Amino acid sequence: MRQNCTKFVPEINQTHSIQTIMKTMLTSAFIGITTLISCARKSSTTAETIMDKKDQSTDNASPANLSTAPNTDTATFANGCFWCTEAIFEELNGVISATSGYTGGNTENPTYKQVCTGQTGHAEALQIVYDPAKISFDELLAVFWETHDPTTLNQQGADVGTQYRSGIFYHNDEQKTKAEKYKIELDKSGAYDKPIVTEITPFTKFYPAENYHQQYFENNENTNPYCKIVIRPKLDKFRKVFKDKLKTN
Repeated sequence: MRQNCTKFVPEINQTHSIQTIMKTMLTSAFIGITTLISCARKSSTTAETIMDKKDQSTDNASPANLSTAPNTDTATFANGCFWCTEAIFEELNGVISATSGYTGGNTENPTYKQVCTGQTGHAEALQIVYDPAKISFDELLAVFWETHDPTTLNQQGADVGTQYRSGIFYHNDEQKTKAEKYKIELDKSGAYDKPIVTEITPFTKFYPAENYHQQYFENNENTNPYCKIVIRPKLDKFRKVFKDKLKTN
């Protein structure tokens, strides 16, 4: 169990599959495999319609104005428990760091205990610093959409509260445009049985979580049953889906 917050053991629905994910950008290894979460995804083109239009959009090769350093860019996502999402994103080739923390609320310097009350307005989130020459914002969005259920309002599985909402906190107009476009196209494609409720809002401030939350899976895989029961199965499925996008060491 996660400290102060109710956690769950998700039921992975093996019947739900994806036909193609980000076809023009991602590899054919993404085709026809099981989704990573038990969500109301139809066996359909998922993000194919979106990424067919990728070639017509501007490339994400240039660093954003708010890059943390030359040749890097930053993405901020909220898609459920950051213990799970950090373990996923930090394995992607081109991701320099994935920091667990809080964003989107009004409380300054919030603690984990405060965020768990749902009263701070903050969501559990990741601040992802990446090299756009190795991985694009589009590809990060592909992982974002595919590794949580964006149709459940303020909820991921049994994790309920505004701190578990689905959100993209954009750092520039290009990120905003892409996030909104992909959200619309996913809804139009029928990828999900329900409308996507992911919020797309401007980034304001990110507060890193307490040290014990960072690299949580890496540091607690053999001691916390939650890591083995919940995170490990999700991570294993992610590795199969995105095997060509993973770091080699």
